[in-house]
Amino acid sequence: MTFPAFNADGLSGSTETAGGPVTCSTCGCRLEHAADLNGWLHFSPMAGRDARGCIVSCADEVHDARGHALSR
Repeated sequence: MTFPAFNADGLSGSTETAGGPVTCSTCGCRLEHAADLNGWLHFSPMAGRDARGCIVSCADEVHDARGHALSR
């Protein structure tokens, strides 16, 4: 059985680095690029909670490209 070829049309401007996605060094959550803040943020932070709903101390902090939270 063969699968259809993956269509990559429209997938430009990826926010992942060449080494893969950026993840938080504290909790391991995947981060999304925030160009306006010049850093990385937790995906859909909700008042101190990550996308899974877990309370994490760095959920609302801007992170660097290595996943370390930056103090404001």
